[in-house]
Amino acid sequence: MDAAVDAVVLIDDAGCITGLNRSAERMFGYVSDELLGRNVKVLMSERYASAHDDYLKRYAGTGIPHIIGVGRDVEARRRDGTVFPAFLSVGKVSDTDPPGFVGFVRDVTVERQAFAALQKERDLARISHTEEQEARQLQERLMHVSRMATIGEMASGIAHELNQPLSAIATYARACQRLTDAGATDDPDFRPSLKEIEEEAFRAGTIIQRLRQLASPAAGVREMTDLNELILGVVTLVQADARLHQTEITTDLVAQPVMAVVDREHIQQVILHLLRNAMEATDQVPGTARLVRVTSRLENGIFELRVEDSGPGLHGAMVDRLFMPFFTTKEAGAGLGLVTSQTIVQAHGGKLTFQPSDLGGARFSVSIPLSGVSS
Repeated sequence: MDAAVDAVVLIDDAGCITGLNRSAERMFGYVSDELLGRNVKVLMSERYASAHDDYLKRYAGTGIPHIIGVGRDVEARRRDGTVFPAFLSVGKVSDTDPPGFVGFVRDVTVERQAFAALQKERDLARISHTEEQEARQLQERLMHVSRMATIGEMASGIAHELNQPLSAIATYARACQRLTDAGATDDPDFRPSLKEIEEEAFRAGTIIQRLRQLASPAAGVREMTDLNELILGVVTLVQADARLHQTEITTDLVAQPVMAVVDREHIQQVILHLLRNAMEATDQVPGTARLVRVTSRLENGIFELRVEDSGPGLHGAMVDRLFMPFFTTKEAGAGLGLVTSQTIVQAHGGKLTFQPSDLGGARFSVSIPLSGVSS
């Protein structure tokens, strides 16, 4: 018994202690003489002690074990009254009459503390994961709101851009109707007019498709994308807006297709915001000097897009606060566009930086590492 690591307590059929080992003395804080002859309930917490005698009586009368021969978790009590978690196994000593019983008690305080710590760690990890998901969802909503605000600002330009192909469709349709009414469907202008209707409808559909891509909530899916094609698509979309601003947009992009794994909607949003900022900056200079230049280059697996303008530029404290939330140089700006754009670019492993432009205004550069390049 004294060689056993766990506490060993011997009791008779009435539940009185008849012996114990040294591990039991250390665990409960008693010496043997203080426990011999006392009911074993003295070693249990109140809620377990009240049921213990009933277990022994039921086993003696029915032979059906409830704790006899079955291990279970209990609350044990030390001499000083402190309660601790323990695992109790009770066995019957079969060669005695009346029968005796032996209890093996293992202090599981350390195990319970370790389990509680692990559970707390899991709970914290679960909370952290939930908070991270919520933060990501809020960020996506913010990006969507930013896109919708930009599209709202472009509404008049987009309406004008759509009006041109729709007017052309109506004009050619009326011409075809007149030729049909006159029975001149073999007229040499008839088929070209139908072709023009098809092309103008396709042009209008392309504008709407690009607008839908910008307006839809980003799915967060990254795919292999031609960055040049992405840039030209956004430039085409804002050309009508540029005409309203009396601003010329020029492009000088890398000659070959440049492929990278990106979130198309997010990168479109960055390009759109930089172009809109550049056009609005040129409003502050004479119409003949309003220029936005879009260039790209490829070097050492890094694709760099530059958007620069001929506006008045940024100076002093404005430069230091450019990427701070809610800082804006616009009268009606929210101050979130550049912050959102920087977040998107950084999520792609890239950088968004500012330098003065040789056009006189600002130059914003987006650098994105490529996953592959095809030519």
